Amino acid sequence: MDHQETQQLRAATKGTAERIHFNNAGASLPPDIVVEKVVAYLNEEATHGGYETEARYQQQLENVYHLIARLINAGTEEVAIVENASTAWHLAFNGIPFEKGDEVITSEMEYVTNLIGFLNAQKTKDIRIITIPQDGAGNFNAAAVEEAISPRTKLIAITHLPSTAGNILPVADIGKIARRHEILYLIDACQSAGQMPLDVKDMNCDMLSVTGRKYLRAPRGTGFLYVRKEIQDRLQLLFMDGHSISWVGERDFKVRDDARRFELYEKNRALVLGLGTAVGYALDLGLERIWQRVRLLATLLRHRLAGIEKVTVNDRGDHLSGIVTFSVGGMEAADVKAALAKKNINVSVGKAVSTLVYMNRHHLTGIVRASVHYYNTEEEIESFCTTLIAISSPSYYP
Repeated sequence: MDHQETQQLRAATKGTAERIHFNNAGASLPPDIVVEKVVAYLNEEATHGGYETEARYQQQLENVYHLIARLINAGTEEVAIVENASTAWHLAFNGIPFEKGDEVITSEMEYVTNLIGFLNAQKTKDIRIITIPQDGAGNFNAAAVEEAISPRTKLIAITHLPSTAGNILPVADIGKIARRHEILYLIDACQSAGQMPLDVKDMNCDMLSVTGRKYLRAPRGTGFLYVRKEIQDRLQLLFMDGHSISWVGERDFKVRDDARRFELYEKNRALVLGLGTAVGYALDLGLERIWQRVRLLATLLRHRLAGIEKVTVNDRGDHLSGIVTFSVGGMEAADVKAALAKKNINVSVGKAVSTLVYMNRHHLTGIVRASVHYYNTEEEIESFCTTLIAISSPSYYP
């Protein structure tokens, strides 16, 4: 993306005129067209009625499934639209019929929601959790997953991009191992969807959970779940309604034969259209182009941060994402965030609980997370670093 295109993209996102937004791993600034789609639908609901508006937009709502399928190279029958990635992940994980002694292989980079799911299943089903650590260079060794597999291994669950670290886990390499051993494979793609190309066939995953609000630039309260067609019948449904089934009688019912069995009928149609608009926006730009731009900005940011006294970049590994994490000597992460916010710069604090195993292992109580997207600029990085130098100076007074 050249300078002219970047400026056009920024002009189509009004929030970029008001602040430097380096909190895209939390929630990106949505394009104006996404906001306009949501508001227009809500206004039409208010004047025409909820059911009536849904009927008028039925084709557009149906097309959201096709857009998501294109985004991840799946079939539309493999996509369920839900409210967030946590819902998607728990629908998949808790749908697996675990038995006492079953084993789940995961990494030290798992998000707190997933960790809670593991611990709950450990308490209620008496399963065993096997956590594979990063190596000394900060990389995840896929071969260690294969070494950990036993006859009791029921699931491999991996977060693609961690919440509080910049490294990327080799999900495709792990997927080859999972498929070879015929073990269920669940990927948390919360941070990678919209940031880089995703192909569920290349990754050989059975389930994939995604949120809309992060790099996809969709509204909050949106997400989706991918479940490979061949394994859908292996997952138990946690809840059902009339939307989840294809037939019901007085004495029996039959669940529908696609991933929408994991949905409930009632959801926010305006937000679903916003999600579809955001996915279409990303597809039109091209995920490979987006990924190239994000990597360029993140590399520049890490380089500039590394040259600032008192700043320590915490990201380790050979393959890094648009999530940049660092610490400032003598300052708490929350204080850094607050000082930057006063200058209209958005960052986030990665708390220890977010990726508890990783943070505990590396003795980190909290980090500053600056996550860049394609609509950010080199000039914003320079302004950010200049501000960071000022606020980390002993003579700084807010």
